[in-house]
Amino acid sequence: MKIMQKMVVTMLLPLALAITACAAPRPLPTDPGSQAAPAPTSPAITLVDALGREVALPAPPQRIVLAGRALFMIADAIYTFPQAGARVIGMGQTAQGSGNFIKLIDPAYADKATLERDAGAEQIAALQPDLVILKSVAAESLGRPIEALNIPVIYVDFETPEQYARDIAILGRIFNDEARAQTVIDFYQAKTEAVRQATAGAPRPRALLLYYNERDGAVAFNVPPLNWIQTEMIRIAGAEPVWADANPAKGWTQVTLEQIAAWDADHVFIISYFKSPDEVVADLKNDPNWQALRAVKEGRLWSFPVDVYSWDQPDTRWILGLTWLAGKLHPDRFPGLDLRAEMKAFYQTLYGLDGDFVEKNIFPLLQGAVD
Repeated sequence: MKIMQKMVVTMLLPLALAITACAAPRPLPTDPGSQAAPAPTSPAITLVDALGREVALPAPPQRIVLAGRALFMIADAIYTFPQAGARVIGMGQTAQGSGNFIKLIDPAYADKATLERDAGAEQIAALQPDLVILKSVAAESLGRPIEALNIPVIYVDFETPEQYARDIAILGRIFNDEARAQTVIDFYQAKTEAVRQATAGAPRPRALLLYYNERDGAVAFNVPPLNWIQTEMIRIAGAEPVWADANPAKGWTQVTLEQIAAWDADHVFIISYFKSPDEVVADLKNDPNWQALRAVKEGRLWSFPVDVYSWDQPDTRWILGLTWLAGKLHPDRFPGLDLRAEMKAFYQTLYGLDGDFVEKNIFPLLQGAVD
């Protein structure tokens, strides 16, 4: 009997151990790679904008609206970040004249809301943005009413070369992509420094930059303020702005043909935003009054280049304008300068557009004394 009991116990013991093992909790894996990945988190963002305001965002914004005047300059800078197309849900007018660069490069442009030029806070709020980006000059007129609706607003300037680096860094924080911001900043700084080094020690010619416009059928010529990017570009490119003593006002200042003649600049550069700059310069060369100017006689009356937008203004293309200016002012310092190659590098680096796209869509828009 005892022998039989011993045999039964011996037979049942492994079965009991097996049942116990199955019922026991399984140990947690010790290999970290085998653990389930934690749910991704969106880091909060704190940054200081162009007005020195500290702005806190709970996460990278997903519904961004661009508003206010001179919007295309902001939009072109924002679209140097690959995330912009998916996150910008609405914007004001991004065209100058007949050009609209964002429409050209963003396949989803038609799906975005387009604001009227005078859109107010309520119209912007209707888009339910989690961030609105404005130029700082619009802080009082548009920014404050938007802020009063508890919508975050970040201000940028994009008016001078120095502000470009700062404001691109702000966008890098907004998109949580500081690496991309640094790539863009490095591109501008490298191009600017190359111009400075190439023109260092060269004689500095006297240059005149004029904005041509026609209002109510009357032709007017204007010079920019001394602190605007157009004047700064002339200086960086290795020339002296002849209108420095005119002490122009905060905006474009109209000047007479008599004043233009009195300045007797070595080079005259003509900017035209709404009429072909080539046509403007051709007309001026046929004008007896302009034919008397030394710069015209010596073949140094230039039409400032334009592709989608003019290269003179604080749009992303100012770096192309700077390179072009330096080449015209100091051709001996820039032998073999190929502006079309510079354009391809610009659009590839900043917007990821390949050479075929540039040749097909940008080159046909090119005007001005590029060749």
